[in-house]
Amino acid sequence: MFDIPTVLTAEELLDRAFKKASKVDYHGRTKLESVREINIGKLKSVSDVIVTTLGRYVKAFPSIDRQSPFYSELIDVTIGRDKLKKSLGAMDWCRGNAARVAKEARREIAAATAISRIDQVRKSAYGRISSLVKQVDKELAFLAKARNIMRKFPAVNPDDMTIVVAGAPNVGKSALVARISTAKPRVAVYPFTTQEISVGTFEKKYLRYQVIDTPGLLDRELSKRNPMELRAVLALRHLADVIVFMFDPTETCGYMMSQQGHLLETIRSEFAKVPIVEIENKSDLLKTRSDRLRISAETGAGVQKLVDRIVDLLKPQQRL
Repeated sequence: MFDIPTVLTAEELLDRAFKKASKVDYHGRTKLESVREINIGKLKSVSDVIVTTLGRYVKAFPSIDRQSPFYSELIDVTIGRDKLKKSLGAMDWCRGNAARVAKEARREIAAATAISRIDQVRKSAYGRISSLVKQVDKELAFLAKARNIMRKFPAVNPDDMTIVVAGAPNVGKSALVARISTAKPRVAVYPFTTQEISVGTFEKKYLRYQVIDTPGLLDRELSKRNPMELRAVLALRHLADVIVFMFDPTETCGYMMSQQGHLLETIRSEFAKVPIVEIENKSDLLKTRSDRLRISAETGAGVQKLVDRIVDLLKPQQRL
């Protein structure tokens, strides 16, 4: 989703900068001229590597304020909006100061009349630049972790008609999403399998629909939900044009129907403007007399009827 380069540690960045600087060479008319130009070149090389690398990190991470509400809140939930801004600010601070130190040192070297003074200025500048980079090592480590998290973010299009599949853990949401769309979520028979939001698509009559599989929502207050559950809430709040709420009447998911019903009412109150289609899964295991649409994500029974109902429901909302 976000193309962010590998974030180096402070030690790795300094090694790269000094290694490149060691290759700088120059042959002047005198030894003093050669030493002067070589050291000016080394300082410029070190500065360029650090300034360019840190600048690339700042540009590669998305501007939080310019993201869609979904991605903006997802970044805040999984990484921390303020902490990310602080770390990126530290990169700007470091690159600005490293460039300043190198520039001042180059001026001193240009005016120096002794080789010993040139060496002294260059070594001092190297030390100051190294200190600056090491001061942001923790921020670099944080950005490396943030990059790894953001690489797993689902690629969603806020402009697509979006169907969000919700329900208690282990009711069969992943199996349904995998059956009706291109998404290939991991499916298993124990709770909390869905670690990330999975996104798939399908087309019907030349129109594209986005289907999202959310982590299992537990029957608890919003403030008490864990980060994985909050991701599901974000999907519901910012992306859903329709919510497919899945019940497991067999209760083999580990939640009684009364608990599942309470969860549905919680979602209704939190997302009153979003239409909800109620379905019962595992119809191959238990037949009920409910008025809800009954399907089997395992066998595919009733799934096409569900898709047709969703598409009909979304027709008035279709974006042209």
